[in-house]
Amino acid sequence: MPKILVVDDEQNMRTGLKDNLEFEGYDVETANDGEQGLKKILENSYNLIILDVMMPKKSGFDVCKEVRKAGITTPVILLTAKGEEIDKVVGLEIGADDYVTKPFSLRELLARVKAILRRGENLVMNESAREVKIGKLEINFDGYKATSKNKDVQMSHKEFEILHFLWKHRNSTVSRDDLLTEVWGYDENPSTRTVDNFILKLRQKVEADSNHPQVILTVHGIGYKWVIW
Repeated sequence: MPKILVVDDEQNMRTGLKDNLEFEGYDVETANDGEQGLKKILENSYNLIILDVMMPKKSGFDVCKEVRKAGITTPVILLTAKGEEIDKVVGLEIGADDYVTKPFSLRELLARVKAILRRGENLVMNESAREVKIGKLEINFDGYKATSKNKDVQMSHKEFEILHFLWKHRNSTVSRDDLLTEVWGYDENPSTRTVDNFILKLRQKVEADSNHPQVILTVHGIGYKWVIW
């Protein structure tokens, strides 16, 4: 049974999410602020974290940053009352996998929860593909681990999924819409700009010179291509 942590300082929101997620068959724990949530994340193992952004003591952004800094790749969905694009971009840049803007429909959130958990279950590689070399990185998809020169490189769950998708379609062009549908699991949000932001971050980790990419190439007007030389 997938285990989910809900971190939100609003009791009604916290209780409502817990009840509905448990009704769907998930094992759910809660935390009522960022500090308590971070402590639980560092001490326990979860399949998914649902994290409110605006909280006392520690914001969702701060918690997410510390979680990724600790090397924890558990998928994170941010809940935010802010609808500005910049806040969404910031959330994704610090390692969140998805975001939902309040007020949201329960049906929408549940669909995203199911999509993320389903992708985690389906990210199964055959023996020859468990460890691959991409630019400066050596990637272990099974263990969600990335290294460069024998040093660990911090990457989010979403970044691993994007690289996995590009690997499966190596030397072929994939569109931004393909990435949105296959990696995010739905095609309504986020925008293709979100894909571009993730690719920019990945190039900084993968490429010898991210300003002149040689591995993850842009195919103008279409999308991207992972080139194997």
